[in-house]
Amino acid sequence: MKFAEMTYPMLREVNRDRCVLVLPLAACEQHSQHLPTLTDTILVTAVADGVESRLPTEVLQLPTLWLGASHHHLRFGATLSVNVDTHMELLCEILEPLLEEGYQRVLLLNGHGGNIDPMQMALRLLQPDWPEVLVTAASYWDLAANELAALAEGPRKSMGHACEFETSMMLALRPELVQRDKIRNDPPRENPILRGLYLAEDMYQRTDHGCVGYPELASAEKGRQFLDAAIERTVEVVRELLKRPLPQ
Repeated sequence: MKFAEMTYPMLREVNRDRCVLVLPLAACEQHSQHLPTLTDTILVTAVADGVESRLPTEVLQLPTLWLGASHHHLRFGATLSVNVDTHMELLCEILEPLLEEGYQRVLLLNGHGGNIDPMQMALRLLQPDWPEVLVTAASYWDLAANELAALAEGPRKSMGHACEFETSMMLALRPELVQRDKIRNDPPRENPILRGLYLAEDMYQRTDHGCVGYPELASAEKGRQFLDAAIERTVEVVRELLKRPLPQ
């Protein structure tokens, strides 16, 4: 079920207890020299669409929120962003009316790293007022971390930025938007001594040309495999959320 394609009488008939409300979160920001600014939105929407198509009566898919917390990309330009506090408040205001309507299981399905902290804080703010509702959040690459790592060829086995994963999936979904002649690796500058340390850097400080990872290894075939892995894992999680008893 897709919220945006239904009338209000149709939505009134949705069984609030037997569906998971899925809100895809994304961004519109620089994605190095070879990917479009809407990459995160295209990718997480494709994952959400895949999940909804496999579970058409168990998922109520909301329109993708394309505006993310992307201030750490602003020095590159080509980025639309709200600050972390505004993003957190926006998520709360989107969800509160839906919780008032009686939806009991919520999944924020994230497709942009900068959204992780505000989406988790939003749920922490909502949970005390809705203790009997199952409110959850995850980035699709975290749900499928093991499966994606097994498929990756490059030394980076987790999601980067405009990387092997994202570039492959864009080649599978929207190849006409990929500037293939501009694809260049941007290996992460990692110091093993600092493992476990959170280092507050923006993307301009972290990367040479707005990329983190190995997009030169990308392919459309691999992109389809990455997408399938993310979709299947999210389907598995949604099914489990439907089985899980509501909190008391």
